Parts: sequence; C-alpha cells; structure tokens
Amino acid sequence: MSNISIRHVQAFIEVARSGSFTRAAEHLHLTQSALTATIKQLEQDAGLTLFDRTTRRVVLSAEGEHFMPVAERLVSDFNAALDDLRARAELQQGKVSMAGSPSVVTRLVPGALVEFRRQYPSIQVDIRDESAGSLEQRVLNNEVDFAIAGNHSQQPELSYSPLLRDRYGLVLPADHPLARMRLLSWQQLPDDDLLLLSEDTGIRAQLRRFSQSGHIPVQLDQVQIEVSNPAGMAALISKGLGVSLLPALAADTHSFAGVAFVPLHDPVVEREICVITRKGRALSPAAAALLDTARQHLAKVDLPNWVETLHD
Repeated sequence: MSNISIRHVQAFIEVARSGSFTRAAEHLHLTQSALTATIKQLEQDAGLTLFDRTTRRVVLSAEGEHFMPVAERLVSDFNAALDDLRARAELQQGKVSMAGSPSVVTRLVPGALVEFRRQYPSIQVDIRDESAGSLEQRVLNNEVDFAIAGNHSQQPELSYSPLLRDRYGLVLPADHPLARMRLLSWQQLPDDDLLLLSEDTGIRAQLRRFSQSGHIPVQLDQVQIEVSNPAGMAALISKGLGVSLLPALAADTHSFAGVAFVPLHDPVVEREICVITRKGRALSPAAAALLDTARQHLAKVDLPNWVETLHD
C-alpha cells in the first residue's frame, strides 16, 4: 500500500513553483531536510525522478512536467472538498462564487441577489461575467461553485441542468424597415452587414454549429464586424453599422433598449440556458441557497418575450 498523502503532492507543487527546496520549505513552514525527505519518498513510491537538480536551480523532469497538472487538480479537489465540509449548514457565514454569461449576469442575477442578501446578509458572493469557455473552465477548476449559461460544449465532467430557453432573433436599428415585423424567416435576413459576437462566446459557437449543419442559411465567414460583448454590439447596431443574430435574453439587457428584436422562424432556433456544475461535487449550503433563490426568483419574475423557464 502506498504511503503517499496529499502533503507529498502539495510539497511537489511548491518545489515545482519555487524552483528551490529552500524557498519551498519556507513557504510550507518545513525544514529543508524534511521537505527533501518528502520529495524523495514521493519519487521512490512513483519509481520516477520528478525533478532535475542542479547547483543553481531545481526544475521539473519530463515525468514531473506530466504530473504537474494532475497534482494541481488533486490539490484543488482536496481543498474544495475541505471547503464543503467546513461550510456551515446554518448559513451564518461563508462564501459562494458563481459565473454567468453576460445576459444572465445583467438580466437575471441582480433580482435574485437582492433576495439572497436579504435572507443571508453574512454570506460573501463573488459573481464572474464570463464567456462560455472561460466559465466552464472555472467550474472544472473549482474556482466557482456553479455557472449559469448556454449549453454549448457538453463537457463530460460537467452537469448541465436546464433552466431557461430563449429564441434567436434578428437585432437591428429601431428605424430599420424590418424593425416593425412580428416575425422574420431566415430567408428574409437583410443584406446589411452582419455583426456577431467573437469566436470565444457560446452564442457564436452555437451559430457556427447551426450554419455548418445547414440548419440556418447564414455564412459566418462573411461577418464584417466581431464584438467581444453584447453591450458593444448594441452600440454599433444603434449607430446603423449592421444587424446581428442573438437569443432573446441577450437582446433584452439595458444596452439594447434603443434597438429592435424580431424573432426568427422557419426554422425556429433556440438556446438552452443551464445551471452548470461539476459532476460528483455537491454544492455547499451557501451555493445551494443562492441557486435555490435564483430559481424562486425566475418563477415569479416577468421574463422577456420569447424566453421561458424549464424544469430539469
């Protein structure tokens, strides 16, 4: 049976980051001889040399380079598990972190947070406004407890619980000839310049899949302007620089107050917004309370047209 424990992994990470047994020992509050013995025991148990030692610096061996990201994930998971154990069920104190797409953070989170702060004023809340890929990675790295965003990539280590569904439409200047239309088909898209969110966003990724499959008649390689966030896009559309394709919730923030949204059909194209959590990890009491408050808020708030709640 192996005698390797989490302290061996933590020692390995500290030496790798410091490049020095002396500095690593200081950070870990160990004697240098104790740290050296710990690393030696880890290498003996693994049967591999994890560090190449020189007179001036300690660097990772090839095997150490391979082990480093695994070790960091192990320590992250261990620390997250301890945080969950330490969380107080009474919710008298603690911290909860969440990430969300820009439309979720702008349109849905504030109302839920007002109610949550009223009930749990001592809980610290950290909210991240992220693109799709970034927020999923934060959940995987245990940097946030959960995320609320579109379901675009189906990461195998993540769980996606449906929360909302919204419909894609055309966003255009308020004085555009098509702005008064009740519905538009995809074949009726105007010849105006097409503005889209950048490649790192979930909305762009979903549109790319629909285009590549032939589900929608839009050539995304003909995009004239790319924007990294919806607020910037709204400003460009209001100036008459083009039109865009967005889901209804993304087009309902204050930034889009001066432009028009016309839903598209033939075909109807929708986005599913989910609660994203890491599989196998239970939410802390504080995180569960915030998520429950958000669900209750959605059940009673007036949602924009073309947005509906879903149940897992």
